[in-house]
Amino acid sequence: MANAIAVVKKEVVDVVEHKIREFQSKNELDIPSGYSPSNAMKSAWLILQEVRDRNNKLAIEVCTQASIANALLNMVVQGLNPAKKQCYFIVYGDQLVMQRSYFGAMHVAKTVCTDIEDIYYDVVYSDDVFEYEKSRGRTIITKHSQKLGNISANKLVAAYCTILYKDGTENSTIMTLEECKQSWKKSKMGAVNASGEINEKSTHGQFTADMMMRTVVNKACKPIINSSSDSSIMIARKLDSTVHQIAVEEEVRENANSVFIDIGDDGSAEVDTETGEVIDQPTEQQAPQPDF
Repeated sequence: MANAIAVVKKEVVDVVEHKIREFQSKNELDIPSGYSPSNAMKSAWLILQEVRDRNNKLAIEVCTQASIANALLNMVVQGLNPAKKQCYFIVYGDQLVMQRSYFGAMHVAKTVCTDIEDIYYDVVYSDDVFEYEKSRGRTIITKHSQKLGNISANKLVAAYCTILYKDGTENSTIMTLEECKQSWKKSKMGAVNASGEINEKSTHGQFTADMMMRTVVNKACKPIINSSSDSSIMIARKLDSTVHQIAVEEEVRENANSVFIDIGDDGSAEVDTETGEVIDQPTEQQAPQPDF
């Protein structure tokens, strides 16, 4: 086993480093200021040695070397570091894919759109004072005030993410709790049942506010990232598209055997096509959870 790990490490690292040099020589890859591909690779490799599939087999044993290399390359071209909880890795059959966290989504959005000053997000409770207006297609939150007594999980009504630009303009994305639940219903882990009730034992039930913010942040950042003409992100998006394609192929294969798709240590992890997020985040070892 030790020899196998050493072989994978050498061949995968060599492949990714070669690709990075190739992209840089063609001016197709701009490394963000302060970003160290080497440090990110080291962090990713430490994490990858612990990632397991649904059968509790190590990812580096079941995943193809090409998919591991592509996952690492995707991480580097987007300037992400798993040690900063900006991304995590998921096993789809014999394929390994890199998935951005919402921290990563904000990081990439700021990287590809240098006009962004900052990104804010929060949740709204039923007794809050929350007002917004529409202006030329943009949503502008004009007031949000809240008292400590309002903060209660059973009073959650919405979440929002505001993109503030350097010229002072801003644009907000708002999702109601019902809209978030519609997204979570796509999860086969039963985060939300057919009646629209959140499973209290699920991550979404235990950390509903955090999951709502994660969902709305991903939705707000996705169009910024997807509209970018940055060559590095174009490369990343091509690699990133394998997440959905592999998931579909794996689901078809599993459904043919009357077994639902499992991805990651704790079961299903599905990609929401609207927000671009993984609906059920893998375990902390595989995907470090946000600091709640």
